[in-house]
Amino acid sequence: MASDENGETRDRDPVAEGEGDSLGEAKWSAMKELELRFPGLTADSVRFAVLEEPSGDRPARVSGEVDVESWERIADLVPEEPAERVRAVVARVVQGLGLHATVDIEESEDEIRATVNGDELGLLIGKHGATIDAVQHIAFRAASKGVEERKQVVVDAAGYRDRREAALQRIADRAAAEALRFDRPVELEPMRPGERKIVHLYLRERTDVETHSEGDEPERRLVITPLRVPGRN
Repeated sequence: MASDENGETRDRDPVAEGEGDSLGEAKWSAMKELELRFPGLTADSVRFAVLEEPSGDRPARVSGEVDVESWERIADLVPEEPAERVRAVVARVVQGLGLHATVDIEESEDEIRATVNGDELGLLIGKHGATIDAVQHIAFRAASKGVEERKQVVVDAAGYRDRREAALQRIADRAAAEALRFDRPVELEPMRPGERKIVHLYLRERTDVETHSEGDEPERRLVITPLRVPGRN
């Protein structure tokens, strides 16, 4: 929501300046600074004034001022486009956590990715990624409501997804090596469905081990089993 617990708009400076090689880049720079203070902000709620045209070695300079009432109205609406619904959900979480961050959206044919950029995003990520996974699930539900062709939704922050995938692959390599060394199945620690899928897909092309899941959520875990290869002792 756009308001705090007392129903009053938080005290934010609605004006920011931006610089760039062109007026467009300068406006973008000002927008990114304002979005840190007003999550989910769009250009429709900002009035721009040209402070200096680009000339020679001098960059363009603009000033942007947020129409706070317009921002509040837009922040409380549910967008029609799935990608903008994802942006709205993630922006409200960022705001609710009091984080100084922006939300960037990228959309492809089969995926909507929301990337949160800012400092000290550990609160959004949560212990073992539990918080950001919950936000991702909510964003997926919001994006999929009333939509026939659902896209995968990914919410990332500070490169967490890449780091976690790399860590899971290292865990998978160690477990596979142990399974082969001792010729016995190896159980991994309980993981959420998305993480089990990463490990499963990572090991899928191997011909010396196979994977399957056992147990019930939230204790469901992946088991890596060595395969008997003809001709191997």
